[in-house]
Amino acid sequence: MSSSWYTVANVSEVPSPSLLIYPDRVEHNVRRMLEIVRDVARLRPHIKTHKLPEVIRIQMGFGISKFKCATIAETEMVAACGAADVLLAYQPVGPNVKRLVQLVKTFPNTKFSAIADDADSIRLLASAFSEAGVSLDLLLDVDSGMHRTGVAPGPGAVELYRLIAQSTGLRPGGLHAYDGHINQTDVAERTHICDAAFALVSGLRQELLKAGLPVPKVVAGGTPTFPIHARRPDVECSPGTTLLWDFSYTDKLPDLEFLPAALLLTRVISKPGANLLCLDLGHKAVAAENPHPRVQFLDLPDASATNHSEEHLVIETLRANEFRVGDVLYGVPRHICPTVALHSEAVVVKNGRATGRWKVVARERALTI
Repeated sequence: MSSSWYTVANVSEVPSPSLLIYPDRVEHNVRRMLEIVRDVARLRPHIKTHKLPEVIRIQMGFGISKFKCATIAETEMVAACGAADVLLAYQPVGPNVKRLVQLVKTFPNTKFSAIADDADSIRLLASAFSEAGVSLDLLLDVDSGMHRTGVAPGPGAVELYRLIAQSTGLRPGGLHAYDGHINQTDVAERTHICDAAFALVSGLRQELLKAGLPVPKVVAGGTPTFPIHARRPDVECSPGTTLLWDFSYTDKLPDLEFLPAALLLTRVISKPGANLLCLDLGHKAVAAENPHPRVQFLDLPDASATNHSEEHLVIETLRANEFRVGDVLYGVPRHICPTVALHSEAVVVKNGRATGRWKVVARERALTI
C-alpha cells in the first residue's frame, strides 16, 4: 500500500474497526462552506453528521456561531461548547419539552429555538415555557415537498404561525424548510426544483409579513441545496454532511467539491475462500440502511460485498491473494451520518499519525438533561 493522505503510520496502535477523523480536512470543508455562503452570519451547520464538540469548536474558530441539531443531547452539547445560537430542528414531544425548558434555564447565554408544525404541540410548548418563566423562539416547520414533517404553505400555515405569535412563552422565530428530497446530480435540474419548492415558502413569508406577523428568519435546505439557498440573501443555510462528506455525495454532488474527512479503518480477519476477504466491518461499524456498496475501499476499488452481518463484511476481489489476515484497509462510507453514530469515539489523524481520540459525545440520547 502506497503512502497516501489517509495512511496512518502508527496503524499498529489503532484497533479495528475504527472511525478516523482528519481535522485538516474538516477545516478544508469549513472553508469551502464559507466560500459558498460568503456571509458567515447566514451559516447554521447541522451537527447531526459528526456529533463532536471538537468539530463545533473548529467551526467556532472560523466565526460560525449558529448551529442546528436534531436531538436534545446534540443541543446540549452545542450549548456546552458556548455556541451563541442553537436551533432544535425537531418538534419537541413528550419529556423532551421539559428537557428543552431545562436547557434554556441551564444555558442562559445561548439563544435557543425549535420548530413545530402542530397546534397541540405549540400550545404544550407555550404552557411549559410560560410556567417556567422563560421563553422560546419557535419556527414554523414548512413542508416544501419532502412530506416528512411540516405544514403545507397556505391558510393553515398562517393560522399556526399566528398561534405561535399569540402564545405566551413563545416568540415567532420564522420559518424552517428542509428539502432533502431535492438531490439531483444535474445542477440546473436541482436548482429549478429547489427554486420552485422554495417559492412556496417565500410566498408564505410574504403572507405572514402582510398580516403584520414578524418573520425574523428562514432556515432552509440541507447539503444538496446548500449552494442554491446560499444565493438567497435572506436565508440561513444548514448543511451538515459537508463537514465530513461521504462517497454517496461525492458521486451524486460533484459540484460541491468537499473532501472526505472521516474514514473507516478495518482489518482482514479471515480468508474464507478464493478471492474472498472477511473484514471486521459489520453492520455495527458502518451504516447498513443502503444497498451495497456501503463502503468504498480506497486501495481496493474492485471489491464487492458478498455477505454482511453484525460483525463481518465479506468482500470479493481478484487481489485477495495480496492480503494476509491482519492487513488494514481504509474505506469511505456511503452514508457518514449514521456511521458516526455507531462509534463511541473517533481516532484523530494528524500529519499521518493517530494522535488521540475524540468522544462522539452526542451519539448519546441524553447527556446531563
